[in-house]
Amino acid sequence: MHRPGAPALPDLLLRASRAGAGALALAGLSVPTLAQDETVDAASTEQRQEPRAIDFEADVVDYDSGQDVVSARGNVVLRSEDQSVRADVVRWDRSTGVIEAIGNVRFVDQDGNQLYSSSVELTDKFEAGAMEDLLLALREGGRLAAESGARGEDGTIVLDRAAYTACSVTNPDGCPKDPSWRITAERVVYDPDERRVRFRGAYLELFGARLLPLPGLSVRTDGGAISGFLVPDIRLSESNGLEMTGEYYFRLGDNKDAKLGTSVYTEAPPMVFGQYRQLTEKGAFQITGYGTYSRRISDFTGIATSEQDFRGYVDANGTFQFDENWSLNASLRLASDRTFLRRYDISRDDRLRSIVELERIESDSYFQLAGYATQTLRLNQDQGQVPMAFPVLDYRKRLDEPVLGGKVEMQLNTLAIVRDVGQDTQRAFAKVQWDLRKITPMGQVVRFTALARGDVYHSSQNALTQTAIYRGNPGWQARGIGLAAVDVQWPFVGPAFGGTQVFTPRVQVVATPPIRNLAVPNEDARAIDLEDSNLFALNRFPGYDRVEDGVRITYGFDWELTRPGLRVKTTLGQSYRLDKDTDILVDGTGLSERVSDFVGRTEVRFRDFVSLTHRYRLDKDNLAIRRNEFDATIGSRRTYFEVGYLRLDRDIAQGIEDLQDREEVRAAARLAFADYWSIFGAGVVNLTDRNEDPTFISDGFEPIRTRLGIAYEDDCLELGFTWRRDYVDQGDARRGDTFQFYFSLKSLGFR
Repeated sequence: MHRPGAPALPDLLLRASRAGAGALALAGLSVPTLAQDETVDAASTEQRQEPRAIDFEADVVDYDSGQDVVSARGNVVLRSEDQSVRADVVRWDRSTGVIEAIGNVRFVDQDGNQLYSSSVELTDKFEAGAMEDLLLALREGGRLAAESGARGEDGTIVLDRAAYTACSVTNPDGCPKDPSWRITAERVVYDPDERRVRFRGAYLELFGARLLPLPGLSVRTDGGAISGFLVPDIRLSESNGLEMTGEYYFRLGDNKDAKLGTSVYTEAPPMVFGQYRQLTEKGAFQITGYGTYSRRISDFTGIATSEQDFRGYVDANGTFQFDENWSLNASLRLASDRTFLRRYDISRDDRLRSIVELERIESDSYFQLAGYATQTLRLNQDQGQVPMAFPVLDYRKRLDEPVLGGKVEMQLNTLAIVRDVGQDTQRAFAKVQWDLRKITPMGQVVRFTALARGDVYHSSQNALTQTAIYRGNPGWQARGIGLAAVDVQWPFVGPAFGGTQVFTPRVQVVATPPIRNLAVPNEDARAIDLEDSNLFALNRFPGYDRVEDGVRITYGFDWELTRPGLRVKTTLGQSYRLDKDTDILVDGTGLSERVSDFVGRTEVRFRDFVSLTHRYRLDKDNLAIRRNEFDATIGSRRTYFEVGYLRLDRDIAQGIEDLQDREEVRAAARLAFADYWSIFGAGVVNLTDRNEDPTFISDGFEPIRTRLGIAYEDDCLELGFTWRRDYVDQGDARRGDTFQFYFSLKSLGFR
């Protein structure tokens, strides 16, 4: 609603963007400051406070001595300290001290806010009063348009019949567009000190349609949060039926806040949840919790029993920096049962890890004291077999002075692993490593490495570990490790295909005396698989408990081509052992024979539009693909297609738990249209069949999860509708369809 002949509110909102904050072309006559004119009546000066010095420029200046009125026309610009006014015409009544600016008025106050109006009244103290057809562009962001308004001496602005939006009113090309949302109100009060806008009689309008009333609404213009209700979530799922979630946000201070909410379901009891966050002088932490009261779920079968019990989840974490060296990281994740998170769509993790890490980092040393605990969420897995590690102590020190020209680093490490029902292990070792890197006159990069390590282990209840080669001998065990290595790289650089290529052959020799590997338990070095990332590693096992022994030669090359907008990089290599080790390098790892399989990786990057990565392992005898991993992304940030494929074919009759064959494909796509709209989809399909894994009953094509949706997103609004289908039952988290509508006013502080 607006006066006849006055600009409509959308037009006023658009004017702020067109006017902008650019430099003004000031032309015309420069006159003395009005406040210094000696003809000012002395009596009137006593009745008013001393006016501020005001400088102005204009094309034409007139003075009516009879009425004591100064008039300026044409590109009028007034300045006083950190405020300014631009207008077509300015009239100053010196007897009353009222300054009236008329026509295309732009007033900038001391806070940097910009007022656009058809007319503004100011005092000789340069304070705005009554305004017509007003638009206020706030420095922190956001725009207020109104039919009329007034600015008080304290800077507070009161607007009548107003509209507020934080959305841009122009698109990226500078063309005008209607704001996707705005709030209309009978009265709006802007307090610059609190940076807050308060509304009376407010309604939310979305794409021009009035949706819902917002009683008692107030927003912060600087993006800060204030207490209030968040936009509800609406979801329909197979497990819980129709779901509606509401939250209330508490702003407890500049450094802390909280949320409290509840979810109501048609097919499940209601659930409550809350979150608390705080920033302290030393760091930050947050605590999130969910809770409901329903039928308890068996941890092994996932079947609901007849017993009513508490079900919930807590997630807490924090990081603290005590000084420049000492820090503490901690997190706690704990669920009441194994299907709670999936049923209520909180997380799809199959394990929850809790950690605490105390660290000291210096330029030449590192210290860590840590503890780790894991809760399994897999059905039919015994929690008692899941290890807890505490304490874990690691200390590393690099000597300042070189030894024989090389760097020396020392390490001390201890670990204690306990299980409720399973093997317990304690380990300690001390290590010294010497590295020397040289570049020869011919350009070869040569690295010499020498390593010595001593280990002490103690373990008990070893027979409870199912895989025999992981157990080790019970009681106290000790072993010594020695290693020597030479690594040579020889890069060749030259032009090729309109760009620059770098071809780098590489050879590495590693020698290690026999090691008592099977005498000690294997807790952290189980999942070994030859790949490009560990081809030239001194120890290709991922942890400390297993170390390759014997003598091996590893050879391969890197090749890279760089052109404007294009980069291609490939790696290929193989390893040869002087002896065959079948004790710890079992079939399926690619390392069990004297000659290893071939491993490689190829990467292609074309501008920011195409990204391709292919990783593979080829059988040394027939070049059959034993590992085939492909990831590709084509497109921009808004329109793209992603695909990922993985196949592990290790050619072993029956693998151990860490060497199972798998095959799956993942795909995701998003198509943007109409500037701000997009449709998207994603899916995961398990392609593993009985030939690859006899335990599978799948026919080789088993969808895991698919998702489709449509979304709208601009600078201040995000909304969408999503359909998801899960194909796997897990306890009371049943397979089926889930529909969700989400809505977020990003610039208004709503979720």
